Amino acid sequence: MSETEETPRTYSGALLGVLGVALVAALGGLIWSYSLSGKLATQATELADAKQENVRLAAEQRETDARLQVATDELGKSLGLTQKEMDARAAEIVSREEADARRLENAQNKTAQQVTAVASDVSNVKTDVGGVKTDVAKTQSDLATAVSQLEAVKGDLSNTNSVIARNHDELVTLEHRGDRNYYEFTLTKGQKKPVGTVSLELRKADPNKSKFTLNVYADDKTYEKKDRNVNEPLQFYSGKDPALFEIVVNTIKGKNVITGYLSSPKSAPAPATAQ
Repeated sequence: MSETEETPRTYSGALLGVLGVALVAALGGLIWSYSLSGKLATQATELADAKQENVRLAAEQRETDARLQVATDELGKSLGLTQKEMDARAAEIVSREEADARRLENAQNKTAQQVTAVASDVSNVKTDVGGVKTDVAKTQSDLATAVSQLEAVKGDLSNTNSVIARNHDELVTLEHRGDRNYYEFTLTKGQKKPVGTVSLELRKADPNKSKFTLNVYADDKTYEKKDRNVNEPLQFYSGKDPALFEIVVNTIKGKNVITGYLSSPKSAPAPATAQ
């Protein structure tokens, strides 16, 4: 075979290959175009549906707005208000609600502050109460010590010892015990003087020997306490239900004046001037 015959065959094979590639490319483009066309059609359909839904919603919105406007107009007519007045009334209601909310918040904050202050006051009161308890305990201890230092002397009628006070301060200590009533007195010779529920009269006083004589008037009776000593318990019974009374003379001031106190049970009647 000659060179002239081989050359055309070679060109023919190359051309066929090019045509085959072009045919495949054209076929692929056709398939892609068809697929794209289908997608565009689907999207167009969805877009059309969306437009229809928007149209429907817009129509419903217009209908709702129309009904609301009608309702608003009817409400305004029934209340005798214009649209402007209704808008102003609505703004006033909103403003009032906001003001109420602010007041409520302020009240809550104020209440919280008051609760905090009360809690602080309670804490301070607890501290004060603790201090008072300590003071009371100390006072009771001091009182017990003071009472223990008082003199116990046997009375002229009783076989038991009586705790007596030798001055005003010790008498105050006895009063704090709270088991008897105490009445201080100053007697002048020859003067009958009411003390508590009885009467006393100084008959004689001897400051050199620290002795005195006095009369006790109780229950229409007279008890003479003759030549008695300073700080000696003078005892007698008085009352409807006889109770033990005591007289203690603490000082003799010359021949005419003595001072001391009368003690009576808590159950004894109170003086008429004290009722």
